[in-house]
Amino acid sequence: MVLGKVVGTVVSTQKNEKLIGTKLLMVKLIDDNENIIKDKSIVAVDTAGSGIGDTVLIVKGSSTGSIYNDRKIPTDAAIVGIVDTIELDEKYK
Repeated sequence: MVLGKVVGTVVSTQKNEKLIGTKLLMVKLIDDNENIIKDKSIVAVDTAGSGIGDTVLIVKGSSTGSIYNDRKIPTDAAIVGIVDTIELDEKYK
C-alpha cells in the first residue's frame, strides 16, 4: 500500500463497460509527512468514498482488479481507505 492525496476527479464517458459506475480519482503519491513525492499523478478507482483533499491508502497492481463490488475490473490502482491520522515514532522522524 502507498499513501496518496486526492487532487481531482476523472470523467470518462467512453470506457470499458466494467468501469461503468466506478468513481475515478486523480491522486498524487505522498510521504509519511504528507509531502508530495512524485510529480506524476495516478488515476485510481475509489472504493472508500473519498474525495478531493483526502489522504488515502492505495493498493497497486493486478490484484486491485477484483476489489470493486466483487467485479473484475481493468485497473491497477484502487483507493481502499481514507487516512484519519499518521503517527510516527520520534526515532523515525
